[in-house]
Amino acid sequence: MAGKKLSKAKRGKRRWIGLEVPSTTTRDSLNELLPKGYRLYDLVDEKAIIRVKLQDYPSSREVLEKLGLKTNTSSGKIKLVRERLGIQKPPRKRGS
Repeated sequence: MAGKKLSKAKRGKRRWIGLEVPSTTTRDSLNELLPKGYRLYDLVDEKAIIRVKLQDYPSSREVLEKLGLKTNTSSGKIKLVRERLGIQKPPRKRGS
């Protein structure tokens, strides 16, 4: 039996960050470059969206710039970051 689902207020808080990345960047190379705790969600053309924990957010901009990545926007909602970068929401993958 699965455990009780945590309420939204009790789940971990996060920030979504929109980045500009070089055109030669692949998902694998970007994942290897990102520090532990940063998760890549979208990579379209030269734009990427990553998720960081809220407590890591204040230092994240500096960390990402040291890696050569330019931050464009950030928000607590991925939908807003996608809108600002002009990225379409990918279709959901449904299990068979």
